[in-house]
Amino acid sequence: MVDEQFLDRVFRKARSQNAWLPEPVSDEQLKQVYELMKWGPTSANCSPARIVFVRSEAGKEKLKDALNPGNVEKTMSAPVLAVVGYETRFYEDLPRLFPHNPAAKTWFEGEAKAGFAETTAFRNGSLQGGYLIAAARAVGLDCGPMSGFDNAKVDAALFAGTSIKSNFICGLGRGDPSKVFPRSPRLSYEEACRQM
Repeated sequence: MVDEQFLDRVFRKARSQNAWLPEPVSDEQLKQVYELMKWGPTSANCSPARIVFVRSEAGKEKLKDALNPGNVEKTMSAPVLAVVGYETRFYEDLPRLFPHNPAAKTWFEGEAKAGFAETTAFRNGSLQGGYLIAAARAVGLDCGPMSGFDNAKVDAALFAGTSIKSNFICGLGRGDPSKVFPRSPRLSYEEACRQM
């Protein structure tokens, strides 16, 4: 049986943060988040997520011009920014990550399969980004995920010369509860789900 307080912390009472308390996030906490999130499933264990943890003011300044104006303050004030990207050439690692099928790399290689590889990388990298949020909340951090930024500028600042593309940015730290918006409604089970 899962502890109800844990479910509250990770899902039911967890909130997207808009402001942060001046409390640091340690390297050990960041490693702990990754060591949990890496176990979430991805197709063919492709594991395309690549994360840059930005803590320094200089690192945050590299991102500032890419942010939508409404996201600047909350992003720049976060103790740590997790820039969640995805490796479009993830399949290069499949011989190691999916060893029971040596042909798996060929499913994605080549110009004709580039779209399939990109879609697979984005989809599974997004899954891993969700695992990052759940893992961060599980270890007691608050999260402020957002997609209000210019991906091309972030890619130029952090991923130039690589085959990695940015997906979203997530502030990590201890959120300021006085700055959280009222809880927005969610769709009911009946509205969002059906069975066949």
